[in-house]
Amino acid sequence: MSFQSPWLLLSLAVLGAAVGLWLLAERRRMRYAVSFPNVDVLATVVSGRSWTRLVAPLLVGLALALLLGALARPHVTRMFLHERATVILVVDTSRSMQAEDVAPTRLGAAQEAIRTFLDDVPDRLNVGLVVFAGDTQVATPPTKNRALLGDAVDTIDSFSVFGGTAIGDALDTAVKLGKRAVEREDPPDGEIALGETRHLAQATTCEEDGPVSILFLSDGAQTRGILQPLEGAALAKEACIPVYTVALGTAEGIIDRGTFGALPGDTGPRFIPVPPDPETLRAIADMTGGEFSEARSADSLENAYSQLGSQLGREPGESEVTFLFVALAAGLLLAAGVVGTFFAPRLP
Repeated sequence: MSFQSPWLLLSLAVLGAAVGLWLLAERRRMRYAVSFPNVDVLATVVSGRSWTRLVAPLLVGLALALLLGALARPHVTRMFLHERATVILVVDTSRSMQAEDVAPTRLGAAQEAIRTFLDDVPDRLNVGLVVFAGDTQVATPPTKNRALLGDAVDTIDSFSVFGGTAIGDALDTAVKLGKRAVEREDPPDGEIALGETRHLAQATTCEEDGPVSILFLSDGAQTRGILQPLEGAALAKEACIPVYTVALGTAEGIIDRGTFGALPGDTGPRFIPVPPDPETLRAIADMTGGEFSEARSADSLENAYSQLGSQLGREPGESEVTFLFVALAAGLLLAAGVVGTFFAPRLP
């Protein structure tokens, strides 16, 4: 906590001196108190009433201290949504996402986690959706339109291309989409011109968080694409865009090969193992200044998205809380009035 006018806190010393003088006066008054002839009655009065006489003045003193503190204009550090905050969700829709080691399937768990993410993030946050397998597609440009995003998430399996996993190309697409989202003066919801090129309207260095973040989910290693994963990560690093990666699935994940890739007379195994590739995704996060998470269940995936949803697109800032000090002081004064009226009608 900080104060806009900290020198005004010196007034608390005046309050402390006043309390000290009051306590001194109380002791002087007790010294010259009238002696009771009956000691038992005196003991009853002291033990039964003395502490209640102090409650109301204590509450008043605390209220005055809060009001004096309010004069100094207290501030606290909070996380605020960046003015042009944009999050690009990138989701793997390759065939391995049909594995059922994460219920109901990896892709189904991803859809539910994204819905939770969209429910939790601020309405003013621009969110875009990129899906990829062997190829990359923009499902939804960055927009505040949650209905449009929800429809895209519901039909995410229609974007699937069972042709491998192009992690590097997906990162390239997400970086370009993020750049264009913040380079336009007033981007209309859902109307980002994908062919437009300008310079990134972001910090010239990566020491400060920019408005764009990428949340990247995949369950496998790179098998296709032009760019390698770390080449795509280098593009994100150059643009000062952190990539938060999530490795989905377990080592026990398998898919039914069926007739996919089978040759006549092929007697090979019917089920194909599809373990995740956490090492690559961790390297991407480390290179770009993001964070890496592993999700081996639907619950852990939803928790990861929920946690990231509470931090992506936000930046630290100071907020004045003078009104809280005043409100608490008012409550204490009200409580002092109640105590003084019903429990200690005679203030000391």
